[in-house]
Amino acid sequence: MPDRLKATHACAGFRSMSKLARREALRIGGFFGLGLTLPQLLAAQARAERPNGAPDVKDQAPSRSFGSAKRVIMLYLHGGHPQQETFDPKPNGPSAVRGEFAAINTGVAGVQFCELLPNSAVLMNKLAVVRSISHPNANHVQAALAAQTGHSHPRNLEALGDFPPSSTDFPPVGAVLDRIRPATAALPTWVRVGPLMRRNNGTVIHGQTPGLLGERHASFVIDQSLLAADVKVDAVARNNDLTSLRLSARHDLLRQFEGERRRLDESAATRNLDAFYQKAFSLLVSDQTRRAFELRSESAALRARYGQTEFGQRCLLARRLAESGVPMVNVSYCHTPTGSWDTHGDHFRQMKKSLAPTFDVAFSALVQDLDERGLLAETLVVVNSEFGRTPKINGSAGRDHWPWVYSLVLAGAGIRPGTVYGASDNSAAHPTSNPHDPADFVATLYHLLGVPPETQIHDATGRPHNVIIGRPIEGIIT
Repeated sequence: MPDRLKATHACAGFRSMSKLARREALRIGGFFGLGLTLPQLLAAQARAERPNGAPDVKDQAPSRSFGSAKRVIMLYLHGGHPQQETFDPKPNGPSAVRGEFAAINTGVAGVQFCELLPNSAVLMNKLAVVRSISHPNANHVQAALAAQTGHSHPRNLEALGDFPPSSTDFPPVGAVLDRIRPATAALPTWVRVGPLMRRNNGTVIHGQTPGLLGERHASFVIDQSLLAADVKVDAVARNNDLTSLRLSARHDLLRQFEGERRRLDESAATRNLDAFYQKAFSLLVSDQTRRAFELRSESAALRARYGQTEFGQRCLLARRLAESGVPMVNVSYCHTPTGSWDTHGDHFRQMKKSLAPTFDVAFSALVQDLDERGLLAETLVVVNSEFGRTPKINGSAGRDHWPWVYSLVLAGAGIRPGTVYGASDNSAAHPTSNPHDPADFVATLYHLLGVPPETQIHDATGRPHNVIIGRPIEGIIT
């Protein structure tokens, strides 16, 4: 990478409802989370919708794989996985860039992966790999917005480096689905499994918050360790001494309390509480909710198959949620750059000892498990990130940020299996065929989800925004 770009894009992280509603909801629910708790989420969703009504969705007649995905599981590899040591190895590339690892054959003749991904290589006949994703922003925080929403920040903001997400940011896929197609069952539309991803300086990675749609369309969050054999998901756990009978009694008492409060204060905010509490109570006692989040009900053998890692168990929980009907599940790989794919130093050791095997075991288990259960045909699995890593190996035996070409992977609903689409040059530095940007990648997700290309959403002022600004990547869909 040129010195000018190093100076501009070096990883900064390595250098440096009302109170009543919240209090009462926590009393009846016992819900916890390190993002929005379930009561907070429901309270936000219970706020009045914008006055202009539903989003403007024009009639379309898309063909082929349109709408084949009933649910999406997005695995986000924060930091940027190296194309060279994952899905686009260059065994014959220049010695200065090709790295330490060999390439291995996959389940599709003529297609190779890095030797660090043996399990994924076997599954290539179920995957579509895009080797020509490209964009110009090498800042983690900003590039993540495009990766998860299809909409980029203006180019002039790149020089600002890390800055926090805004209420005017374009929302990610889960938030859009919650706005235009909210779940009707006793489950959230959009769940994040894993921590809110941040930089070391505390800046939240963009594309994780609902932005211009408002907090009522935020994700439901599961952020805790999932490794224990008897793990309980705190966010939906009942208090240990809370029986169904006592839940019902609390519900009746709360209803009486709100009746008295309503007579004292007929404000719109107070009137909205009844519906909020009713839904919170329904979710709390729902067998569907309990079953969806009950990770400990999985066999020890299956849990081991996904890997005894936090990422592996997050992937298994994501499968349970998808199987139960949650339309969008985002899985975070890590919290901060510590342990992430942002390998500016000691790159090859980290890839061999931790990053590649953790991903390879969990991803391959997820795809196989979905397939064995007959769920893969209607479930889209996505391996996503903000960018890749530099062809050149730096002085710290690391690879730096490289958005100019990188690889993404899809499997399942509507995907043409066994496909490699696009190509990079012999150094994995630039596309040589079929370049696409994140807007096209996200447009592909919306196409497979059955979201018409002219769908619009509106911000708090009623201003319309086009959801889809790219074009589906036709070469990877059926």
